[in-house]
Amino acid sequence: MHLLTTDTFSLEVLIKLLIAAFLSLIIGIERELKKKPVGLKTSLVISTFSCLLTIISTDTAYNVPSREDINITLDPLRLAAQIVSGIGFLGAGVILRKGNDSITGLTTAAMIWGAAGIGIAVGAGFYVQAFITVVIVVIGIEVIAPLMWKFGPKRLRMRDVSIKVQLFDQQNINNLLNFMKENDMYIDNIRIKDVQSPAEHLLYEVDIRFSILLKVDTFALFSLLHSLPYIKNIEIEILA
Repeated sequence: MHLLTTDTFSLEVLIKLLIAAFLSLIIGIERELKKKPVGLKTSLVISTFSCLLTIISTDTAYNVPSREDINITLDPLRLAAQIVSGIGFLGAGVILRKGNDSITGLTTAAMIWGAAGIGIAVGAGFYVQAFITVVIVVIGIEVIAPLMWKFGPKRLRMRDVSIKVQLFDQQNINNLLNFMKENDMYIDNIRIKDVQSPAEHLLYEVDIRFSILLKVDTFALFSLLHSLPYIKNIEIEILA
């Protein structure tokens, strides 16, 4: 027990906790700037407590007094292993499936898991590895990914869009689909149903999910489709 009260040991624990907190802030700021559910406070709490549990786990294993009559062997990272699996509950809470079948929160869930990993790494004494990992992740998210969206393969430079339109005539459905193909809108899914208008006119409601290049903004796309004479009403949503 004397090891727990020495100044050297206490200073080492303090340094580890501060490093874990600092590195988690980098991840938290990145999420905060993008208005994601996991921000500064969540990342800080996850990483710092993961670091603390790792310190407790390793020190308990090394400081358990030996006995001649019993062979005691402890895994120094047994708590860390439970952190990795247990943190998945938090990650699952930020993964959402929207009504338009789009999935959001996967990157944020991965960041939660990563914040725990940073705390474990620092708690185990892998300072340089933890720092390098944070730098690689931030560069990958903030630099490489935007570059790929801008200069990478065409599919990566496309945005998923969902539109719901009401048309007057059945033939106009084909007209709309042909117009979209001519304007490089790649249709992924389409759903059509009849809608009875208050004036007893039969309308056709068409839900279309398609992909289009990122350079087209929402208002320009709305104006382009709304200008078609056979479209009565239109609703548009950018999915990703």
